[in-house]
Amino acid sequence: MLRAGARPESARRSLRLSLQNVYETFEISVPTVVEALQGRVTKALCDARLTRWAHHVIENAGIDLEVVGRKNLAPGETYLVMSNHQSLYDIPVLFSVIGANIRMVTKKELFHVPVFGAALAAAGFISIDRSNRHTAIRSLEGARALLASGTHVWIAPEGTRSRTGQLLPFKKGAFYLALEAGLPILPVTLVGTRDALPAKGVRSSAGARVCVTIHPPIDPRPFAEMGKKGRDPLMAHLRAVLESAL
Repeated sequence: MLRAGARPESARRSLRLSLQNVYETFEISVPTVVEALQGRVTKALCDARLTRWAHHVIENAGIDLEVVGRKNLAPGETYLVMSNHQSLYDIPVLFSVIGANIRMVTKKELFHVPVFGAALAAAGFISIDRSNRHTAIRSLEGARALLASGTHVWIAPEGTRSRTGQLLPFKKGAFYLALEAGLPILPVTLVGTRDALPAKGVRSSAGARVCVTIHPPIDPRPFAEMGKKGRDPLMAHLRAVLESAL
C-alpha cells in the first residue's frame, strides 16, 4: 500500500487527463452561465453540479481518497474552512469531502476567464484582489455574508499553491475574516494532491493517493477578545495544526 503523497511507479503525466477535467469544468460552467443570463440560476442547481463535477474529476484521475477526522465536521454547523494548498485538485477533493455547500475565496484573475469566470460569479464564489487591501476587505465582507447565510467558505491562507508541499507564509486577510465572523474555523490538511497535479503543472497523473485530515474546529473568539494582537497567535495556532498532518 502506498502512503498518501507517494506516486505510483506506473504514474505518467498526461495532458489528456488534464484536458478531460478542464472539459468537465466547462461542461458545468456553460449551463450555469446560461441560467444566470435567464435569471434561473439557483444555489441548489449549482450545488448539484459541483457535486457531480467533483465526483467526475476525482474518478477520472483515479484518486484514492482517504479521509481522517470526518467526525470533526458537525452536521448543521457552518465553518470557515482553512486548508493548505498544493494543487488544483484540492478543489474537487474538498467539495467531495466537505460537500457542495461551500464556496471559495479565489483570485480575481480566474473571474476573467471566458465562461468559467462568469460561472464562478453566478455560483457565488468570491473574487479577491490581493494587490488592493481595500478591495480585498470588501471581498471578505462578501464572504462574511455567505457564512452568515449558512454556506461554508474556504480560504487557503497561503494565497497560492505550494511547489514543495510545505506550508508557505500565511496572508493576513483570511484571519481578519476569521476574527470578524466569529464562526468556528475548520482546519483541513491535504496530502497527495500535488502528486495528481503539482503547482503550476499542466499534466495530471492518475492514481494519486490523497489523504484529507479534518482537524477539530478552532474557536476564534478567545483570539478576537485580544483585539488586533489576537491575529498572530491565531495564525501560529492554525499553522501548527495544519503542519501536524503534513
